[in-house]
Amino acid sequence: MAAQPAGGQKPQKPFHIVSPVLESLSLSKAAGTKVFMKMENVQPSGSFKIRGIGHLCQDAARKGCRRFVCSSGGNAGLAAAFAARELALPITVVVPSSSGPTAVSKLQELGATVEVYGKVWDDANSRAQELAKTEGWVIIPPFDHPLVWEGHASLVRELKDSLEDKPGAIVVAVGGGGLLAGVVAGLQQVGWQDVPIVAAETLGAHSFHEALKAGRLVTLPDITSVATCLGAKTVAARALECARECQVISEVVRDEEAVRAVQQFLDAERALVEPACGAALAVLYSGRLQRLQSEGRLRAPLRSVLLVVCGGSNIHTATLRALQSQLGLQ
Repeated sequence: MAAQPAGGQKPQKPFHIVSPVLESLSLSKAAGTKVFMKMENVQPSGSFKIRGIGHLCQDAARKGCRRFVCSSGGNAGLAAAFAARELALPITVVVPSSSGPTAVSKLQELGATVEVYGKVWDDANSRAQELAKTEGWVIIPPFDHPLVWEGHASLVRELKDSLEDKPGAIVVAVGGGGLLAGVVAGLQQVGWQDVPIVAAETLGAHSFHEALKAGRLVTLPDITSVATCLGAKTVAARALECARECQVISEVVRDEEAVRAVQQFLDAERALVEPACGAALAVLYSGRLQRLQSEGRLRAPLRSVLLVVCGGSNIHTATLRALQSQLGLQ
């Protein structure tokens, strides 16, 4: 979504691209119904995050921001750093140690000042909040902001233009809940709010699942999943509201399933994504979709399924092999 014009200026062009929607034969075979993929892994920053974070950064720049500060497990920081470079503004990105050297080097390549702080994202976020008290600095939340959700909603508007009919279900990964909030906003905008959403998390980063179960926000004691980009100990309050506005089905997969799905996807679709995205892929590869149908929680048959391939830049083949070895998958 482009920033709105001010003072007679032309509206800014958004930083994200219209990502392709492709049919996947391998996922369709595994799921037992036609599966379309929204390829957010090809976005300029490597993930869907550039949609909402780019939109928020453009808004902040227009209002006189002098420096951005962002806390991130990796992908939000990359989106913010990309936007900052395009806007010719400095940025400090605070990442936890769990993000690893790949994320740090990529952020630095984009010109960001990187500070490693704490073990998990929540630690890094506390530090970013402190830095944001500096005059002229503006915090760019990775998932919990209305303008972020508004930007992410563009994904669904693109689907409305790309698909002949609305999907029977949408499968997304959930970390802090920003993508889920954006998808729900988009569904409401295009009149598809009756489309059920399957929200996938990994065990050990399943704060949304626990919140749904309790009917209130729940803070996990720690993030123990290898899917560090899903690693918010407490999901955004808006994510819980979304589950009350639309049909949202929570599915929790094991790390082993998510990493195995990453390898299957690489082999079948020639695209390498993070375990966070693997959580959503695992819903289809592991037969969970059919189980939800047999339980009556999803229609059978489904006319089609739309998978958001959310992407992720904090991975390469050596990382995947290390994860496979760590989880006993080799």
